[in-house]
Amino acid sequence: MTKPALLLLPGFLCDETVWRDQLAAFESDFDCSIASYAMLDSLPAMAAHALKTAPSAFALAGHSMGGRVALEVFRLAPERITHIALFDTGCEALPAGEPAKAERRARQRLLDIARSEGMRAMSYEWIPPMIHPDRWQDNELIEEIVRMMERSAPDRFEAQMNALLSRPRATDLLARISVPALVLTGQDDGWSPPERHREIAAAIPGATLSIIPECGHMSTMERPSEVTRAMYAWLSR
Repeated sequence: MTKPALLLLPGFLCDETVWRDQLAAFESDFDCSIASYAMLDSLPAMAAHALKTAPSAFALAGHSMGGRVALEVFRLAPERITHIALFDTGCEALPAGEPAKAERRARQRLLDIARSEGMRAMSYEWIPPMIHPDRWQDNELIEEIVRMMERSAPDRFEAQMNALLSRPRATDLLARISVPALVLTGQDDGWSPPERHREIAAAIPGATLSIIPECGHMSTMERPSEVTRAMYAWLSR
């Protein structure tokens, strides 16, 4: 019997490492694949690229930037998606005015560090706000994230940065989602906070909301067991 398909979408500067534990949990029961964005610099282009190699029907989970890509995949091919999960993410476009300028400055500062000092130095700047404070001394976790980001170059950083700065507004899509949906974030995710996810879940008919305690933005790596349990329940619907 053919196994159901599960397409996993990594976030900004992430790769299969961010889904390592979930792959191990699901690969025996699902035909799992992980999208790669190459040097693409827009979320719709990333979604179209993922669809080119995706099966005719699949469950879809996206983390962080990957959650936004997942919504663009839904925009392009809703009939192919059997389940959708959005982790530590958002659906609004770049805000106007000073918030937009502040985000551009913050992202540009990290890009400047990546170009002048290297991706490892940039990663050490990026990581602390993204994980729970209790994990700041978890050298194994931090090194795993650093090595993952080191596999990207500053040019890829810039391409994905531009994709996020030009992100489409996707709030209008939420009410159209009729497949089983999981909306998940860390309780202490300051970048993609719980309140935002409560709003997303409330807008999707029948969505399940999961808030992972003592967890920051990197939920699939920080609290893999909790995330995997939530995914099992979602995929069983």
